[in-house]
Amino acid sequence: MLRPLKTYQLIVDIVVALFFLTVAVPLELVSQRALGTPLSGGVLSLVLGGIVVVLFAAALAVRRLSPALALAVAWAAAILQMTSGRMPSLVDIAVFAVLYAAAAYGSDRVFWVGLASALGGALVATLYLYAGPGSGGLSWDTISVAVAVYIAATFALMLSWTAGALVRTAIRARENRLAQQRAEADAIAEQERVRIARDMHDVVAHSLAVVIAQADGARYAAAENPDAATAALGTISSTARSALADVRLLLTQLRHSQADGPQPTLADLEELYAQVRAAGLELRVDVDPMPVGTPPAAVQLAVYRILQEALTNSLRHGTGPVVVRLSWHPDRVELDVRNPLATTVPAEQPTGGRHGLIGMRERAQLVGGSLDAGAEGDGFVVRATLPIGGAS
Repeated sequence: MLRPLKTYQLIVDIVVALFFLTVAVPLELVSQRALGTPLSGGVLSLVLGGIVVVLFAAALAVRRLSPALALAVAWAAAILQMTSGRMPSLVDIAVFAVLYAAAAYGSDRVFWVGLASALGGALVATLYLYAGPGSGGLSWDTISVAVAVYIAATFALMLSWTAGALVRTAIRARENRLAQQRAEADAIAEQERVRIARDMHDVVAHSLAVVIAQADGARYAAAENPDAATAALGTISSTARSALADVRLLLTQLRHSQADGPQPTLADLEELYAQVRAAGLELRVDVDPMPVGTPPAAVQLAVYRILQEALTNSLRHGTGPVVVRLSWHPDRVELDVRNPLATTVPAEQPTGGRHGLIGMRERAQLVGGSLDAGAEGDGFVVRATLPIGGAS
């Protein structure tokens, strides 16, 4: 019922209504004196005229705050004006402002009621002037004039309503544009949040898996082979430092809007293989055919992250040797990681949670590829195909 308005807008509307009131009251007094009616009739006419002016001023004051209420008050003032036998005057100019506000700021229902009021108001005014009390009624001599007056009144009232409708369209377009901008900003922020969460999962899960494996190995080997324990502690230290640097980089990206930091490439795969081998994982890597040229950075990052997550799962849940196969074709790279399972694990949930598999699938989908992961026999297989963008 009431629209939210800024304080200055409400003050402006009230000032306009007060100005209208101070100008319209003297006009009504002059009009009443020109009638030359008896004192009793003149007093009553003054009172009714004053009420009409006050109603129109009230409609002006609330036209933006409540277009529906302003439209109703304007109709009440017009009806009172006609029932008291008063002729239209300059005070009726308030109707144009009310129709404009109804079209520009009213609800959908008020918008169409305003249109009906513009068309119906022109007809009612014309009938009142040429067929109402004291008009002498319509005749062949006056009907043409009445039609012309109706057309003119309709044009004037519809002009105010149409101007409001155009403003309404502009307001709706601006609101839609702002809503679209907010939705795009939210989508970008969500994509960035998912990307950082995916990177954080890949870095932390892999590093912690290596640290845990080395810590367990150092604990068992400490009594019989102190050198092995020392080597394991060195691996733990280097892995933790590398993970800390990656986490700091991700947190910096999360805190500030800036370009992506350095990302892993194929050159970093040997370091990844060394980490998991140092953690005690028996790993065999077969690359055939080798990549021709330099694959796109996005494909290199996807291959690295998928291998990182797959090897982390193998380190945590697998047993026995892990076989990695990479086939770099001119238009695609095929990746295959398989390892025996230590225990029976559901095909779609080898890690007891789905975040790793979801992350790998998202990595593949981001570069237009696909990834399947699941149990095959007594092992678990991660198989991905990523397009490179070369000749098909």
